[in-house]
Amino acid sequence: MHELGVVFHIMDRLEEVAKQSDVSSISKVVLDLGEVNGVVPDLLENCWNWAVKKSPLLEHAALDIQIVPALSYCEDCKKEFVTVKYGKTCPYCHGGSTWLLQGDEFMIRQIECPQSQPEAQTSADPEHKPESEIPQEEKEKDEHGSCQNH
Repeated sequence: MHELGVVFHIMDRLEEVAKQSDVSSISKVVLDLGEVNGVVPDLLENCWNWAVKKSPLLEHAALDIQIVPALSYCEDCKKEFVTVKYGKTCPYCHGGSTWLLQGDEFMIRQIECPQSQPEAQTSADPEHKPESEIPQEEKEKDEHGSCQNH
């Protein structure tokens, strides 16, 4: 079961981001998990629930797993198709010149902090600016996961 190692990797990354952002508690973590990336969501969640109890930063953090469907592209007929149902063979032309468009993702999409904390940078992206440093027009365009006071 490599899911426990994956959870420890996520926790390490969250601790780095929290330290950089002066955050002492995380309430929710949203992951984008590709349908064919090799991680079993139920096992990942079970490992998460066990491991976060050992971390003051994450002991109350919920895990929200968003499954990204696997889609492939056929070079022969230029069409997209559902990967899990058809595998590497195009269902339209039966060609084998296909490649995965999406579905192997594994990404921390969003980190949420409890309401009582000061606003802080908590995106997994080190280039992400704290809300106070983002001009208003950029705030409307910002799609990075950031600390949301909920």
